[in-house]
Amino acid sequence: QDYKNYQKGDSSSMTEDEIQLLNRVGFKWERSNKPLERYYEELVSFVTEFGHARVSSKRSQRPSLGRWIDKQRQSYKKYLKGDTSSNITKNRIHLLNKVGFE
Repeated sequence: QDYKNYQKGDSSSMTEDEIQLLNRVGFKWERSNKPLERYYEELVSFVTEFGHARVSSKRSQRPSLGRWIDKQRQSYKKYLKGDTSSNITKNRIHLLNKVGFE
């Protein structure tokens, strides 16, 4: 968040020297979608195997997938209410709907 603030010219605790040092060591400023891709692929596999996307975080062979699904549901509910703290995107909603997410 500090870097984003710095880029926009807003107040930031990061200095130019700190940014240059991080750039030198190859720091990646953009967030990766790897967790989304990994969990989505796991969800697709689950749907293929069981015919539905109702993965339980408590009674599942895949508890981490179940927890991720719970978070997607929570984010989607926030999104529907117009809550700006929701981090779900229209693209993610589309992908989840595509596999019959409930």
